[in-house]
This record gives sequence, C-alpha cells and structure tokens, in this order.
Amino acid sequence: MTSILTNSSAMAALSTLRSISSDMETTQSRISSGLRVGSAADNAAYWSISTTMKSDNKALSTVQDALGLASAKTDTAYTGLENSIEIVSEIKAKLVAAREPGVDKEKINKELTELKNQLSSVAQSASFSGENWLYNASTDALGTKEMVGSFTRGADGTVSVGVINYDAANSVLIDTNDVDLGQLTKGIEVVQPDGTTTADATYYLVEVDGATHTGDLIELSSTSEDDDIEGMISAVDSMLTNLTDAAATLGATNSRLSMQDDFMADLMDVIDKGVGRLVDADMNEESTRLKALQTQQQLGIQALSIANSDSQNILSLFR
Repeated sequence: MTSILTNSSAMAALSTLRSISSDMETTQSRISSGLRVGSAADNAAYWSISTTMKSDNKALSTVQDALGLASAKTDTAYTGLENSIEIVSEIKAKLVAAREPGVDKEKINKELTELKNQLSSVAQSASFSGENWLYNASTDALGTKEMVGSFTRGADGTVSVGVINYDAANSVLIDTNDVDLGQLTKGIEVVQPDGTTTADATYYLVEVDGATHTGDLIELSSTSEDDDIEGMISAVDSMLTNLTDAAATLGATNSRLSMQDDFMADLMDVIDKGVGRLVDADMNEESTRLKALQTQQQLGIQALSIANSDSQNILSLFR
C-alpha cells in the first residue's frame, strides 16, 4: 500500500542512516584519539585496568627520578672515597720514604700536612643536595640512609614502596662531633710484632680542632723513631683497608641502583605495551571500517532520497 502520510521506505532508510552515522562517530573518535577504549562506557573492565596501570606507571616514573637522585648521592660519595684512598695511599708512601735513613723528616711532614688538608677538603666537598656521607658536622651521627628503590602492587591490590639502605656510618671520614666515628679521626690501635721493644700504640690521621682524640697524631719530626714510623705506616694501612671496604660497599650499592633504574625503565615499557594491547585502536582496521561506513552512508543517503521521492510520484496518477 502506498500512503502519503506514512513513508515506510523513508523511515527504514532513515533508521539505517542513523545507525551508520553512529558507527562513523565511534570510528572517527577512535581514529582521532587512537583509543579503542577511551572511557568506562566503551569497556568498563579494560578501562579500569588501564587507568590503574597508568597510575602505577606514573608512580614508577617518580621512583626512577628518586633512583637518579640516589645514584647522584652515591656517585658523589664514591668519588670522594676514591680520591681519599689515593691520598691516603700517598701518605703511606711518604711514611715509607721517611723510614729511609738520612731523609729529611721535617720536609716529608710538610707534605703530609698538605695531604691531610686535602683529605679534609675532599671530605667537606663530597656533598650533593645537602647530604654529605663523608663529613659529619652534626651532633647526630650519620646512620642508615634510605633510598626509594621500587613501587610494588600486590596480588590483593595493596601497594608498597621499597627502599635500598646504605649505612653511611661506614663512609664517614671526618666527624667533628665524635672523632671516634670518623675513619680518619678515630684512633687506630697498632699491635707491634712479638720481639720488638716498642709498645703497642694508637694513631689517628686528621686532627679536629677542639676535639679530644684517642692516641697520637700521625706526624713526623726530626726525632721520630723508626719503630714509631712503622707503627704509623701500619695505622695508615689499616685506615686504607677500612676506606677500601667502605668504597666497595658503596660501589655495590651504586651498582644496584643502576640495575634497578634499568629495570624500572624496562618495566614501564612493558606496562605501556600491556595497556596498549587493551585500549589502543588498530588504526589499519579503523581506517578500513571508516572507508566502508562512508560508502554505506552515501548509499543510505541515496536510498533515503529515493524513498522520499516515491510519494511525489503519486501526483502523476492524478494528472
């Protein structure tokens, strides 16, 4: 039946055109945003997972920044320790030279004084972001330093921040408040070999003004005895061993920070890829779909035009 009040063909064509326009809007949105799941309405489960993981990735990025700061601190302290080891080795060599009969011990002592001043300078300069792990002028002893190392989400959804610890007390070279806590300011007891006439002694290398030290300062004079010089050499050698151990520990900590930083970068990339598989749009597929929808839209417009012109054809029956 043909009716001029109800155009069923036009209604059907219009319904089809509306459906095509809706699909085109969805496809164009995916192409413009690059996302297949852009909101919870698209896919609530995938949107929830991706939102959580994106938030975790921001936290991991902050952890990576914290690792960079921690690496800078450990690098600074390690550089200071490494340089101090070279200076202490030089002091040890000067003391060995002073053991040679006939040398001018007073001149060697002047060299020792300058080397000890350089040690103080190195210790005070090894500071980064207000932290110095080699020189402590505070009334509080340097304790364990915590550095943010990881961000973890458990299977039950709980999150936690992991830390990497380093005991800075091992790397303190000079402590102006408590000289017994500094590697160079504390007294090192030297046990003389059996059969010698010299008694056991205690020596320290760097003197802090106004502080009470345990033992004798390592310095030379024209009257320095050979046994005393050998005791100083033994004390300096013990200090060198302690500094080497501290540098090794600090180097291992720095290496761990570097590995953790690389792992954080890889983990962030993996999370980005995982989120992309859930919510990213396949641009090849979407472009193909858009082309097909454009063709369907053109056909739908033409079908609607034909359906609308059918009612006008009825006029020819009344001519």
